[in-house]
Amino acid sequence: MTSQAAAATSIDGEAGIIAVLRPLAAGFGGALGLADDCAQLTPAPGQDLVLKCDPVRAGVHFFADDDAADIAWKALAVNVSDLAAKSARPVAYLMALSFPEHPPRVWLERFAAGLGAAQEAFGIVLAGGDTDRAGGPLSITVTVIGEVPVGRMVRRAAAQVGDVLFVSGTLGDAAVGLQLRLDGQLAPRAGLDDQSARHLLGRYLRPAPRLGLKAALRNHARAAMDLSDGLAKDLGRMLAASSAAAGMTLGATVSAVDLPLSQPFRMALSCGVAAIADALAAGDDYEVLAAVPPNAADAYRAAAAAGGVEVTAIGTVEAARGLRIVDASGDEIDLGRTGYDHFSAAVDPSTSQQ
Repeated sequence: MTSQAAAATSIDGEAGIIAVLRPLAAGFGGALGLADDCAQLTPAPGQDLVLKCDPVRAGVHFFADDDAADIAWKALAVNVSDLAAKSARPVAYLMALSFPEHPPRVWLERFAAGLGAAQEAFGIVLAGGDTDRAGGPLSITVTVIGEVPVGRMVRRAAAQVGDVLFVSGTLGDAAVGLQLRLDGQLAPRAGLDDQSARHLLGRYLRPAPRLGLKAALRNHARAAMDLSDGLAKDLGRMLAASSAAAGMTLGATVSAVDLPLSQPFRMALSCGVAAIADALAAGDDYEVLAAVPPNAADAYRAAAAAGGVEVTAIGTVEAARGLRIVDASGDEIDLGRTGYDHFSAAVDPSTSQQ
């Protein structure tokens, strides 16, 4: 390879990496062109800042050989999803990249393209960050900054007895998409059609934060959080936090037959590729779980629809201990596991989800 060809395929150290990423900061003056050690941000009058940091790592949240554009999209989307659940407007983000080796230029350009597409979709801009090289898999740490009117952030610890539990979108698609990503022949072997397979895989690779729920959550929800580790596990977290805040024990009953399932997921169910547990206890949905007072349920549905998001009532908060998930006959379903846990599951793409 000639020196000219080598230059075209490699990156000239940290300065070269920053040069590729610099256009992503063009819309945010406080980024200072990525030419300083820090960025600066002045909150708009009457706004609170909402902060979230959620790293992703090869072999846990994505595959090292995934398209770099998909990796970038997911790294940003999983963080913006938390802002969406807090009814916050995305403003800017910081990003730290830890590479196991020198990134090829074509990979970094694809990564920047994926970030650019995600930024445009989510209304957020790169403000700064850092890069390094270290042993181990590729690690991407994103910290997002959003804003919400003072005192209006929707917390997870505020659910009350009688609240209606809503989820946005559909559940379980990404869990099936992961299985399809693990086994490229699974769909044709099981008889799952190409269109359904593409939808399910896309939901795993490129989650869509429900930013359209901002008004519905802010005006009608009592509590909310995004679903990253599985409905059962994350709802358990909401109930535990709300119980502690209320000084009483809260539980919930969820109806499995009311779970919102996409047509591709139903096709996967009929083919034996999916199980109902994928919609209850698998991660990577990045939908929004909300607890809404019963007298605001209709208004919440209408406001969500106005924001372009479909929501479904799946259960009710109760003055009881624990979470019950019941079938059509009212019998309790034993899931075996409630969701993904970084510290109890093997770090392997076949079992790792968030």
